[in-house]
Amino acid sequence: MPTPEPQRPGFVLPLLLLAGFRTLIDDLHAELARQGHAELRPLHGFVLQAVGADGTTASELGNRLGVSKQAAGKTVDRLVALGYLERADDSRDARRKLVRLTPHGLDGLRRSAVIFDELRQRWTETLGAERVAAIEDDLRAVTPANWFRLDIPGWFTG
Repeated sequence: MPTPEPQRPGFVLPLLLLAGFRTLIDDLHAELARQGHAELRPLHGFVLQAVGADGTTASELGNRLGVSKQAAGKTVDRLVALGYLERADDSRDARRKLVRLTPHGLDGLRRSAVIFDELRQRWTETLGAERVAAIEDDLRAVTPANWFRLDIPGWFTG
């Protein structure tokens, strides 16, 4: 008679999901470091995504990230010093200052996208294409339609 499967406590699922996320992010940043972006941190990826192709103001960036304007400004200062962002006048409104991606920031985002594709391929090689697709489909089935939110930093610190 087969041994019954041990009970799976509910708290294990979020820990495993977090561990999978953390593994992907750690592997991403290790590869980004090898490719010349050693100073990028996980928070920076959320900030660069929130700035977007058109740029934004520090206030709007704070809203998008779920943090104060001051916290957003501090992170912007750091990313400006590292060469990933720049501050510029808004050509449509002289009273506004925009935060924009620099070519170095765009390079970091482009490399991240390629590396994520490579990491997904590694998972596919380990688990099989059908299982990875099933994981993605299953997670889509249990997460809200607006799952991609950039306010994760504020959610963790909030």
